[in-house]
Amino acid sequence: MTRFTLRLMVLSTVFAFCASVSAEDGVLNLGPEEIIKAKGSDIIVPGYSVPAFEDWNNDLLKDLLVGEGGGSVPGKVRIYLNVGTESDPCFVDYFYAQAEGKDLSCPPQGCLGCFPRVVDWDEDGRKDLLVGLADGTVKIFRNITDNNEPVFDAGTNIKVGNENAFNLDVGSRAMPIAVQWNDDGMLDLVVGGLDGLIHVYYNCGCGGSVPPRFYLSPVAGMLVQEKERDLMVPSGRSSPVVMDLDGDGKKDLLTGNTDGLVLFYKNLGTDSLPVFSGYTLVQSNGLPIDLAGTLRTRPFVCHWTGAKDGYWDLLLGYGDGKVRLYRGIPKLGDLDADGVLDGDDLTLLAKAMNKPVPPEGSPADLNGDGIVDILDLSLFADLWLAEHDPQPGAAAPQQ
Repeated sequence: MTRFTLRLMVLSTVFAFCASVSAEDGVLNLGPEEIIKAKGSDIIVPGYSVPAFEDWNNDLLKDLLVGEGGGSVPGKVRIYLNVGTESDPCFVDYFYAQAEGKDLSCPPQGCLGCFPRVVDWDEDGRKDLLVGLADGTVKIFRNITDNNEPVFDAGTNIKVGNENAFNLDVGSRAMPIAVQWNDDGMLDLVVGGLDGLIHVYYNCGCGGSVPPRFYLSPVAGMLVQEKERDLMVPSGRSSPVVMDLDGDGKKDLLTGNTDGLVLFYKNLGTDSLPVFSGYTLVQSNGLPIDLAGTLRTRPFVCHWTGAKDGYWDLLLGYGDGKVRLYRGIPKLGDLDADGVLDGDDLTLLAKAMNKPVPPEGSPADLNGDGIVDILDLSLFADLWLAEHDPQPGAAAPQQ
């Protein structure tokens, strides 16, 4: 069958097929490195930066949270309020998250100060702070005010074991996230550590699922497996993100490490029972992200300019105190920006046929010749085929 015939088949069947699977390398297709600024200057926190992007003050705009500290520098959590817009975040100044009338603080130790993540821990509708500490333990700071100006209590160690007898402890450099790991409707904890392992603490629901209870979890949790052995992130200091990153409906694993890399582990199992086998290196501008030195990458995946573009962006903390941004690059032909080439895009392309192309151009003018015509339809077919019927020779996951 010729390539031309295949293009004709695509154009005639894509409406009915509307494939739901996107190419893995198209979801985290990231552009060049940018450094986040405030007042026109690079944000540089003392110690190791740990970014997050959340609506802090309930104004419907995402704000920048940055954990700082490590070594001899006490850990704190900076808040940079977004004074720009959803599509163009802008930051001017910062203040520190407050707990019990003073700056929320983490004891200084090693290569981590505070590792903050926003979560509604007790389902009261108020944002709480889950904070990983350098000594391997994790604290929950409960919001004692409201979502407009959050203020937190003094913090409580997350407990595990029979009747919460022990502190959760991954040994060193706890980097936690709250997620439903096994899809049972209850919030679990996934925690990275210096050891490079991925520790999972299952909410047993003992006496109620809120707040989470980990009576059946050992101190170090259950370890995520890879090929019937413990999954160990190369060079250690795993810093996990757990979410569906390739659009197949199953949670995947993204993590930083000691060596300045970002690694993607595709879930080959199910959403409720993840299975992993090897990783690929996340790329920026066509090359693997590989920051100079061994200063510990701490990733956070977000929609930096709002969810309308359909592409994930990556914030990255590092030991130089800076916060890096890598924007997702839209695919050519993805006219509705949902991350996949499908019948919806073909519909938009067909509607643009034979209409004037404005001076600033049109995303439907795929070949940039100033007119939307059969050549663009043919190019769309080629793009669709390349995504859903990739040629042999694609890079295999590293082991």
